[in-house]
Amino acid sequence: MSISLSIVIPVYNSHDILPELVHQLADELPKQVDQYEVLLVNDGSRDGSWETIVTLSRQYPWLVGINLMRNYGQHNALLCGLRAARYPITVTMDDDLQHPPQEIGRLLDRLSEGYDVVYGTPQQEKHNLWRVLSSRITKLALQSTMGAQTANQVSAFRALRTELRDSFAMFLGPYVSIDVLLTWGTTRFSALPVEHQPRYAGASNYTFRKLVRHALNMITGFSVLPLRLASLLGFSFALFGVLVLLYVVGRFVLQGSPVPGFPFLASTIAIFSGVQLFALGIIGEYLARMHFRLMDRPPYVVRDRIQKTIQPEKSDVNM
Repeated sequence: MSISLSIVIPVYNSHDILPELVHQLADELPKQVDQYEVLLVNDGSRDGSWETIVTLSRQYPWLVGINLMRNYGQHNALLCGLRAARYPITVTMDDDLQHPPQEIGRLLDRLSEGYDVVYGTPQQEKHNLWRVLSSRITKLALQSTMGAQTANQVSAFRALRTELRDSFAMFLGPYVSIDVLLTWGTTRFSALPVEHQPRYAGASNYTFRKLVRHALNMITGFSVLPLRLASLLGFSFALFGVLVLLYVVGRFVLQGSPVPGFPFLASTIAIFSGVQLFALGIIGEYLARMHFRLMDRPPYVVRDRIQKTIQPEKSDVNM
């Protein structure tokens, strides 16, 4: 069966890694697919990554370079690459060689079983404690927004049917979560364990703060769960207030004396005030997302694009 494949790779400060990444792809892709292209989306790198992409594009005619105006974020760059992909199947992967190109074939085999999205879940996470903790927080947030069983197995290494982008073709806004957007088009997800290599060079650009912020953006940008939790919390404390009132009135009727103690009253008021401020904070987050959406801020803007028309055949080798 003939396979035509687009590979989308967001690039951020990976000047030293890109030559080896492209070299490995050049070795593996002719063995696995018939036609292919590799889209390197430079997400506002500051280390000369775009110059490296330009140089590599002269050597590999199947390489497509897209240079964004500034740093928009990994998922925004992925969205740009997905919209520019030309072939029926798209594979997304990181630029740090933690996702071995040799594993692409396994994702494609699983995809051919009737799934629309297949995640390559690492057999063992090779991150520090803070990165693992922040990743768990992000996956919990993703579980609440995706509603899919594979939400806790998501990975940046995924194979998907390119036609899924039609389900979010009209999406605009600065806050992007590719995994959530994919659920707008399908429920046929799968995941399989794959080899996960240590980062080839440098350090991860994701910090605990960035991942927590991404989780917050996912929850408030694609789910009403926080509003429902705030409503439930408000109802619970309102019920608690009614019970306190019944207790005070009942004691006054039965014993003829009010409930003594200013601390009790002050604590109750503090609790109710805290709940109100918490609920207002959640509403404020949603209003902020609505404000940015109404501003029609684009998820990305392309500065430059490099693409040749020569298509590689399966028999091609490194040029």
